[in-house]
Amino acid sequence: MPTLAELATPAVLVDRDRVAANIRSMQAWCDRHGVELRPHIKTHKLVAIARQQLAAGARGLTCAKLGEAEAMLPSGVRRLFLAHSLADPGQAARVAALADQLDEFRVAVTSEVHLQALERVAAAADRRLEVMLALDSGLGREGVRDAAGAGRLAAALGRSRRLVLRGCYTHEGHFYGVPADELPARAAELVDRLAALRDALDPGLALWPGCSISARLVAAASRGRVQALRPGTYVFGDLSLVRAARVMAESDVALHVLATVVDRPEPGLALIDAGSKTFSSDRTPDGISALAADGRDLAVVRVNEEHGYVRGAAVDALAVGERILFTPAHVCPVVNLTDTVVVTAAGVTVETWRVEARGRTQ
Repeated sequence: MPTLAELATPAVLVDRDRVAANIRSMQAWCDRHGVELRPHIKTHKLVAIARQQLAAGARGLTCAKLGEAEAMLPSGVRRLFLAHSLADPGQAARVAALADQLDEFRVAVTSEVHLQALERVAAAADRRLEVMLALDSGLGREGVRDAAGAGRLAAALGRSRRLVLRGCYTHEGHFYGVPADELPARAAELVDRLAALRDALDPGLALWPGCSISARLVAAASRGRVQALRPGTYVFGDLSLVRAARVMAESDVALHVLATVVDRPEPGLALIDAGSKTFSSDRTPDGISALAADGRDLAVVRVNEEHGYVRGAAVDALAVGERILFTPAHVCPVVNLTDTVVVTAAGVTVETWRVEARGRTQ
């Protein structure tokens, strides 16, 4: 392995010990509160990390797309939830293959019109599929919007010959915009509302929320009402979890981008070799793509495809050729933009992991 000083940049670095600690911590929290952990792999997309999550006690995995699910099979996963709207009967063979290789394979049903499309997929696959009914808890994306809609969709599922209702799920992604001091109360309200919706349908149905911002708070508020959580970002962390929501310590962040200063075109500005093809276009609410991980006042405030624009009080002390570790605003697309991650331990490079589910958008 090349040393950190020898690595070509930009490089995505994963701290092996911090990842392991984050996995243990979330699993222990869920175990303490009697909630299953079914982590979403969209953040890490790595078989090596999925194996660690399962070995630590995760009940199963969550994926967004069929390709992600297929890529995770070598992890040894036996229970998998596909949290996305399957609508293409042309994917029926892949659906059938996954169902046949798993002990439990659940898919999402997201609306009454989607139900019709999903039934066509199930018919083409010649399989009876277990489904989780999507509840919109405020994000305004997929899911029924109210109790009446949930009732109609559940009734339609009851008439289906191909689909079997097993539970309800939501992604409370709108919690990323909730002030940190309001999160506990909002999480408790979320559990109350979701449990009431589920109970009106069937108290025996499973309830599976999923968001790293709210995961621990939802588990603590569950009191037996939530059966599983599906967070993803917790495994690495990013500025959203650390700075905005304040649900993770900076010392626990396990993924950073190593970049090189390539130019100092004017006072107060440095250019690095990591742009939108490394950090993506995602930013914090105040427009930051990444911050220096060592605490210096260095912020990536703008990105082109191959350049990051760095400003801050420490910029004028930078030298061309200097290497800087950055914490990204949103870690999930960073992983999806790289073929490999470099694993470190105690600041030393130890191995390279291929990102098996990278680009698996189908």
